[in-house]
Amino acid sequence: MKRTTRKEICKIVRTILAVCFGFLMIAPVLFMVSTSFKEEAQIWKYDIQWIPRPLVIQNYIRVFTDMPFVRFFINSCIVAGGVTLGQIVTGYLAAYAFARIRFTGRDKIFMVFLATMMIPGYVLIIPQYIMIDKLGLMNTYAAMILPSMVTAFSIFLLRNFMYSIPLELDEAAMMDGANRLQILLRIIVPLTKPALSAMIIFVFMNAWNNFLWPLLVTSNEKMRTIPLALSYFQSSNSAEYGPLMAAALVASAPILIVFLFAQNKFIEGMTMSGVKG
Repeated sequence: MKRTTRKEICKIVRTILAVCFGFLMIAPVLFMVSTSFKEEAQIWKYDIQWIPRPLVIQNYIRVFTDMPFVRFFINSCIVAGGVTLGQIVTGYLAAYAFARIRFTGRDKIFMVFLATMMIPGYVLIIPQYIMIDKLGLMNTYAAMILPSMVTAFSIFLLRNFMYSIPLELDEAAMMDGANRLQILLRIIVPLTKPALSAMIIFVFMNAWNNFLWPLLVTSNEKMRTIPLALSYFQSSNSAEYGPLMAAALVASAPILIVFLFAQNKFIEGMTMSGVKG
């Protein structure tokens, strides 16, 4: 009886803690949604009103009328899509080599790749900026896409997942006349969809939210991305929080949609990628 009571108490405590932490995580999002439907004067009231009264949509209208938001949205889609596609191609090719092909120094080279994950990204900004400038790529999509097309994280994620796939599948395919590229495309890629889903979410989210690098390599307004668009409602002294929250909510929509459609594969991919080869 005592053991049962203790288990029930522990279960109740865990549930309460989970609800509390869940609310702490979701509260900023709820506040952002609520603020996006408020008038500016209503936002600054001392008592927080989670349900706006009156509920206004003027903030969302301003997002599309006060700035070229559609153009910024298209730019973000091109950049995030290009970075994601680039990392899929380079990630699969490198991960397949490290996981399925034996060659001299393979593990040492892979450790060098992993070591690059320890280098802060800000350290590489200056040399990357100089290279982009020397190549004459400023104010182009290539300037925002090329530096992020290869990352050790994508290679690490896919390589670990590939270790869970038996090598006998490769050998059987080779006996049937398949080459390495055919094995990768027809066998490995379909079997690594969970890891691919996890990688796409991480890469797309990071590319979509990237603020500093597009700010450095673009001076032309037509090449700006969504994170830079949020500065339209900010100044050095104040900010218009209603339109700002509305713009932030619209900017977050693609990431939420991608995650909702791929969340099951994402969880499976993160779990299976922990398999040690």
